[in-house]
Amino acid sequence: MKKIELEIVALSHSITQTHSYAVVLGEVNGLRRLPIVIGGFEAQAIAVALEKMHPSRPLTHDLMKNFLNAFAIDLHEIIICDLQEGIFYSKLVCASEHDTIEIDSRTSDALALAVRFGCPIYTYENILESAGILMEDTATTTGKKKKAKQEVVIEDQGAVGGNEDLKTMTLEELNSLLNEVLENEDYIRAIAIRDEINTRRKNR
Repeated sequence: MKKIELEIVALSHSITQTHSYAVVLGEVNGLRRLPIVIGGFEAQAIAVALEKMHPSRPLTHDLMKNFLNAFAIDLHEIIICDLQEGIFYSKLVCASEHDTIEIDSRTSDALALAVRFGCPIYTYENILESAGILMEDTATTTGKKKKAKQEVVIEDQGAVGGNEDLKTMTLEELNSLLNEVLENEDYIRAIAIRDEINTRRKNR
């Protein structure tokens, strides 16, 4: 199965949902985004590494990196390999001098380690197709090529559009609201809207 490379393009926090964060992965040289809800501790661990901050004492993921380095084990890549009932499953592909092994991992932990090792992040087409969000190609209107690397955005954000009951909205209204929250980069809200749209389409 062909792997698709991703990169972290945003990390957002919704003040309307306690301890609710989303890390947003973007398709390298593509327009699709894959938002994944993670916990506050893991969001902090990713943000610390993205911002190249150096805590006075190692965080858990720093300790894991130091442990792997001490035994000459390299994190070769991480693969977001499965999606079941809204939960993403990942594996660490680790290499030593004599062997390469795959280790099951929570996706948030895998991403926190990937940032520290600078290793590539991959997923499969079926996962990106079912859980991804397609962004508009603004480059086609300007005639400029899309940048290969996106600037990472780390923001605190509230939900856009209040507390609408998504189930009472039409599909057209949901798509319009999805575009609105994407413009405001409220990926937490976008995930809920995307899931409602996908559920409607499956039940047609």
